[in-house]
Amino acid sequence: MVKHWRTPAGVDIAYVMIQGKSPTVIFLGGYRSDMTGTKAMFLNDWCRDRGYGFLRFDYSGHGESSGTFKDGTLGCWIADACSVIEATTNGPLILVGSSMGGWIMLHVALQMKARVVGLIGIAAAPDFTRDLMCQELTVDQRNALQRDGEIIMESAYDEAGYVLTRHFLDDGAKHLLLDATIDIGCPIILMHGMQDAEVPWQTGIRLADALASKDVRVTLVKSGDHRLSSDQELAHLGDCLLTLLNNIGVLA
Repeated sequence: MVKHWRTPAGVDIAYVMIQGKSPTVIFLGGYRSDMTGTKAMFLNDWCRDRGYGFLRFDYSGHGESSGTFKDGTLGCWIADACSVIEATTNGPLILVGSSMGGWIMLHVALQMKARVVGLIGIAAAPDFTRDLMCQELTVDQRNALQRDGEIIMESAYDEAGYVLTRHFLDDGAKHLLLDATIDIGCPIILMHGMQDAEVPWQTGIRLADALASKDVRVTLVKSGDHRLSSDQELAHLGDCLLTLLNNIGVLA
């Protein structure tokens, strides 16, 4: 059942919570994704079947949450995530972040370090505003962003495209992580498809190198694309979660 949490910023965050044993698994979705996506629902069922607590939710401007997408920023969505996690969960957490959700996952882990016992990144995309989006903009697009503050971007997932704002890119620059050591020490597994046309698999290697943790595993799926949502890839995600639970001493 979908519930709503009103954040201190006045945003109604839609979420679904399964009560269960610890650690609670949290799914952090990607840019313009929602909590009904394939990976979110796979993890929902995986945790339910094994009795683990599980939380999935929509950032502001996404899915069933309030707000407008084009007004959102990485900083806003990090705050959304921390607020709903703190309001609905107790005890140890495993964070699973997909694409942009992998970037948000890292910031949540830094803010809630005492509670986070493991991370799984799925095509994690830290710093993508600078390293990917800005690099792909044409001169005309850059000029339009400076002049108008926003442009319409084409999307393989939406014929109408989506609005990209200068504010979103400027905010992303305030949350960059890959240029320094990321002070997270828990066990981490990073999945990445080698056919990912949106976030190069080399980003996973850069992230592994930047993380302070001594227990970081990178698993490359040779045939995998950015979604990593085929039946075989979802099964591998389940295996990664099982491995992580075993590594931190939990019997799954």
